[in-house]
Parts: sequence; C-alpha cells; structure tokens
Amino acid sequence: LFDCSRTIVREALTRLATRGIVTVSARRGWYVIEPSQDEAREAFEARRVIELGLLHQLKVVDKAALRQLKSHLQREKAALAGTDVGMRSFLLGDFHVCLAECLGNSLLADTLRDFTARTTLIAMLYQSSHDAAQSCADHVRIVEALEAGDIARAEALMSEHIGTCLLYTSPSPRDLST
Repeated sequence: LFDCSRTIVREALTRLATRGIVTVSARRGWYVIEPSQDEAREAFEARRVIELGLLHQLKVVDKAALRQLKSHLQREKAALAGTDVGMRSFLLGDFHVCLAECLGNSLLADTLRDFTARTTLIAMLYQSSHDAAQSCADHVRIVEALEAGDIARAEALMSEHIGTCLLYTSPSPRDLST
C-alpha cells in the first residue's frame, strides 16, 4: 500500500513501540495499545503540568507564533467539517504540540508529542463530534487570550480544557483495557 519494504515497516513499528503507541505479541503481530483509565489519567495529568508550566512562565507571545497558532486552528476547523476522525483527532492533539513549539520549547514539544499520541488514541475511541468541536472552540479561546496578552486567562482556560478532555475521552462504565 505504501510501497515500502517490511524492514521499514518493522523499524517504524519498533519506534512506535518505544513511544508506547503499539505493542508486539510474539507470533501474533503488532497492536495499537488500548490505554487503561489510569494510563489516560496519567497522560492528561502530565500534559496539564507541562502545558500549564509553559504558559505560566510566558511573558508575551510574538505575532509569528500567533499566526502559526491561528493557521493550525483553521486546519482543525476544516478537519471538523470533514469525515476523517483520525485527522480530526490528530490535529486537536497537535494543537498542544504546536503551542509548545510556538512558545519556543522544542524539548517539551517533543515530550508533548508522545503524550498527545497516547491521548489521541483515547480521543479516537471515545470523543464524539460534539466534543471535538468543543475542544476546537477551547483552543480558539486559548489563542484569543494569548493574543490579548491575558496569559493568566490562557492558563486557566488550558487547565479547564485538559480537565474536560479527560472527562469526555474516558469511557463510561467499562475499563479501556477490556
């Protein structure tokens, strides 16, 4: 399908396994992980600590960063209007990586990339279209607060947003691992 060798596929799967996205079962194959509720909670808590820390230390956001964030929001909105749930979930999670990059911390952006990969798996399983639209609206409000120079408001909005994401991406009665 992708016109590449099995060696390249195995290397990609090994990298994904290292990042905790897939797992291998001897003689059975590779499988995308199904995070437990505890793992989902821990991933969102880690994201909250990182993202609130980034915002807390922030003094000002430059115009180029705001343009990049707004461009990302346009791609999110386009994905919401489409039918590709995977792309929608990826872009909603990638907003947080984009934010870290725009704030000038590539190391934390890489760390967030791993955490958002895990939380995106959860979102793809459990996030409704309505919840995805709400997530995008939250992102818009965060960028608006940053543009207005109201860092404290952006921080409060981010805290609320990540808490809400955990609520609507958690399964109701059953555990994710079942």
